[in-house]
Amino acid sequence: MSVSVIIKALNEQAHIERSIRSALAAVEGLGGEVILADSLSTDATVEIASQFPVKIVQLLNSGDRSCGIGAQLGYQHSSAEFVYILDGDMELSGDFLKAAMAVMHDETDVAGVGGIIQEMNTESLEFQGRVQRTSADMQAGDVDRLNMGGLYRRSAVGQAGGYLTNRNLHACEEVELAIRLRSRGWRLKRLPIPAIKHYGHTLPAYTLLNKRWLSGYVRGPGELVRALWGDSGQMSLLLDTMRELRLYSLVVVWWAALFAIPWISIALPLKLSLFGTVLLMPLIGMLVKKRNASMALYSVTAWQYLTAGLLVGLSKSQSDPAALIDSRVIPSST
Repeated sequence: MSVSVIIKALNEQAHIERSIRSALAAVEGLGGEVILADSLSTDATVEIASQFPVKIVQLLNSGDRSCGIGAQLGYQHSSAEFVYILDGDMELSGDFLKAAMAVMHDETDVAGVGGIIQEMNTESLEFQGRVQRTSADMQAGDVDRLNMGGLYRRSAVGQAGGYLTNRNLHACEEVELAIRLRSRGWRLKRLPIPAIKHYGHTLPAYTLLNKRWLSGYVRGPGELVRALWGDSGQMSLLLDTMRELRLYSLVVVWWAALFAIPWISIALPLKLSLFGTVLLMPLIGMLVKKRNASMALYSVTAWQYLTAGLLVGLSKSQSDPAALIDSRVIPSST
């Protein structure tokens, strides 16, 4: 069997049929399999998936839910030499897998291959910002990570700890995988062809921020730092890859400055003026950069969530990322 497409899902009834159909079409003729890795959905996700010829595996414990556990759960039940990570709200391009596997065959030092991502939901401030950033890792060529999914070589994963994604991470799991692979000399590549359409969240931006706090998603950067702590080579790669960690450090400094100002021995009017100036500096800076008040305010608000989440994530203990995940296989009706 040549390729396993792992679809990780939690309550994706609105998108899962489209995702499964695209994955089945993509593996047709390649001798592949499609695996739905479900994190105990409470909607009709599994019921819909059971109508298709896919393997369905599901967590046993809802407390295990995380972004990192989904792909690893599917990997635990997969058998192919090449593994593709797909989210339940994504549609896989029919021609991408063939092109990606050809690259893997020709360039034996490549551990992972991604393609171009098309964001289908551009109404939310969150996804507008993502499109505007056009980060280097989303451009064609050699990249430092494969966010939003990619095709991976099992033998490379075996050399990099033996697990696909770290079950402890509530976000940044593909960054962590990339760092493990790159630290062992493997390359990652993004092709200049469409790979997926991403339908994403349709929640209002601030509602989505709250949801990400409650789900633990914002803890991801802190959990990632903790996972790599102690390995100087991987930490160096992390600091070079996730430059936003420097931003979160500046936010902590900003918080400390705001906390310290009330204790400074100066006249009250001057103290209030200084506090207001420091308080508004990030917003003013983002207004100049974004030239959009809504985007500027959202960016500064998001920093607060992400920085607080970073600190919480740093404090969380972690289990063995390579340990078997408690799960069950659900028979499909096909």
